[in-house]
Amino acid sequence: MNPGAAYGEQGSLLEVPVVARTVRSPGVTDPVARVLVDGPLPHLDRPFDYLVRAEHADNAVVGSRVHVRFAGQDRQGFVCERRSTTEHPGELAPLRRAASPLPVLSPEVLQLCRAVAERYAGTLSDVLRLAVPPRHATTEKSVLEKDLGEPPALPEATDAPEGSAWAPYRAGPAFLEHLAIGESPRAAWSALPGPWQPAVAQAVRAVRASGRGALVVLPTTRDVDAVLAAIAEELPQEPVARLVADDGQARRYRAFLRVLLGQAQVVVGTRAAAFAPVQDLGLVAVIDDGDDALAEPRAPYPHARQVLLLRAEQSGAAVLIGGWSRTVEAHLLVERGWAQPLEAARELVRERAPRIEAPTELDLAREGPAAAARIPHPAWELAKRALQGAPVRGGPPVTPGPVLVQVPRSGYVPAVACAGCREPARCAQCHGPVGLGRAGSTPACQWCAHLAANWSCPECGASRLRSVRIGSDRTAEELGRAFPQVPVIVSGAKASHGIVETVDDKPRIVVATPGAEPVAEGGFAAALLLDASVMTTRPELWASSVAMQRWMAAAALVRSASAGGRVMLLGRPAPGPAQALVRWDPAGFAARELAERTELRFPPAARLAAVDGTRESVHSILGLIGEVPGLDVLGPVERSEAVPEQAEPARWRALVRTPLRHGGELTAALRRAAAVRSARKEPGSLRIQVDPADLW
Repeated sequence: MNPGAAYGEQGSLLEVPVVARTVRSPGVTDPVARVLVDGPLPHLDRPFDYLVRAEHADNAVVGSRVHVRFAGQDRQGFVCERRSTTEHPGELAPLRRAASPLPVLSPEVLQLCRAVAERYAGTLSDVLRLAVPPRHATTEKSVLEKDLGEPPALPEATDAPEGSAWAPYRAGPAFLEHLAIGESPRAAWSALPGPWQPAVAQAVRAVRASGRGALVVLPTTRDVDAVLAAIAEELPQEPVARLVADDGQARRYRAFLRVLLGQAQVVVGTRAAAFAPVQDLGLVAVIDDGDDALAEPRAPYPHARQVLLLRAEQSGAAVLIGGWSRTVEAHLLVERGWAQPLEAARELVRERAPRIEAPTELDLAREGPAAAARIPHPAWELAKRALQGAPVRGGPPVTPGPVLVQVPRSGYVPAVACAGCREPARCAQCHGPVGLGRAGSTPACQWCAHLAANWSCPECGASRLRSVRIGSDRTAEELGRAFPQVPVIVSGAKASHGIVETVDDKPRIVVATPGAEPVAEGGFAAALLLDASVMTTRPELWASSVAMQRWMAAAALVRSASAGGRVMLLGRPAPGPAQALVRWDPAGFAARELAERTELRFPPAARLAAVDGTRESVHSILGLIGEVPGLDVLGPVERSEAVPEQAEPARWRALVRTPLRHGGELTAALRRAAAVRSARKEPGSLRIQVDPADLW
């Protein structure tokens, strides 16, 4: 923003004359520090000039943290420039503190943060909070005082991996060759069932052979640990930084400093690692990019995949995006020729994948009334045979092993309904869903924990309840009664023993929620994917894509069909994702989803933003957007349900969208509108989210 720009009484952007003047400070060269101040107001999202005095001259380097006085408060900021002139007409306020000369905000990361703020219609200060971890003074002092020594020698270009993990893919060896000679291929990868970590490690080794750095972003901490183990086996002498928010402030900041100082050029981490200051970046990789853990829940809500794509465009780095499934966003890159597909031949896919069945009501008709059971007889029979190692339909003997049961919901009975009219039971206090925490317990609200001991239906007056959603704990209880001699394990974030990472190859039943499935030694003998309609009938636009991603993640842990591995999808799934899973065709499913969204003008085929807030604030933003080519406004409408765990949930929503080629103009208009509204000090809550995950 032009530093000479100001907002008039009506909030319009006015240009005032700008006169540069030279500033002097005794003993200081370039005494003007342009500081990006950490503040929440959109109309103040620009650098401000401060005076550098002699005591701060050495520490206030470009990229360093400083403390300044801003709007009557002490705030933190980053120096983005040092110069000798200023356009500020009055006297410059001095820096309050410059504690360290460490340039924690590199020019490359600052450029990336600006691009992310523009892409997501947010403020630069919000993105900087995501990109640079909080300072830990003790850790910083110990790192700077320690003799870090020389980094290890890079592998020679001739030492590029042979690519055994990439050999099954048509263009896999060529992808590694291009990485090893310093080129930057871009690939959308459809991984074969089974371990994918060795392939990622070999890609890292290839790019390191060219002398460049690598950045790998993954959804969960256990994925990070698995990739770190694979890289350690592939490159035992390579220093690798682990950037995970769960590690705590000190450990995370230490890893960040190692990367900043060039002592590690390979970074593996979760979503915040997308901003890591890797030097001479040659490869960015995001695996399982459809996982919702890669979407930042804080403003401006960027997705790690998009951050890495912006970074690849900025730095010219290679791109590896994908996993077992393929997202619609990744397929759009393929269709537009921006990325090339990395896929195995269909014959090999059929050999590696388990046999998958999705029985319909017609298939189960011979079961009679039992066909409507949550776990029909064929599923019980499949689990029994897998646990015993019995052959299926006269096939060859198979090795008995563990059975995976995927359940969409955790808990015991997370939702109940009136037994008379089937109306979902709601809490009298907060209108949240009523459920059971364990067998024999009193029904209670799943949001506020208010007991519903004397509940009665407001529609018909009945007081009896029936279960409508079964959780993982209740499922494990039922399976334990059916197989009394078989151990049953529950894996999930809310389970009593948490998430189970691995299990051995002994016969047992593992009940897991999506994303919490353990890895079995030798693979699971079978898997039951229950309550499929719970995933595919959700109101969100991406329900089918998320269901496909979660089903494939579970099925990929099962043995191949030749080894007897079988998967059964149950619970009336939507036909599209169910048939794609049976064929193990993630690319075909993504292509159909993309075609539908293109026709309907929804992301990623169009740029869309959701504006949530009070009725007045939403109408205000819509009135300030101005002219944007191809702009289409949907709403505003009142949202029917409150959002849990928010003190002031948004009551109104409007959707604004435009063709992709005008997406930058739309987000720029939204940023200007938010700045004008902020300058006017208009009341009311407001949230702008580009490509929202909860679109429904």
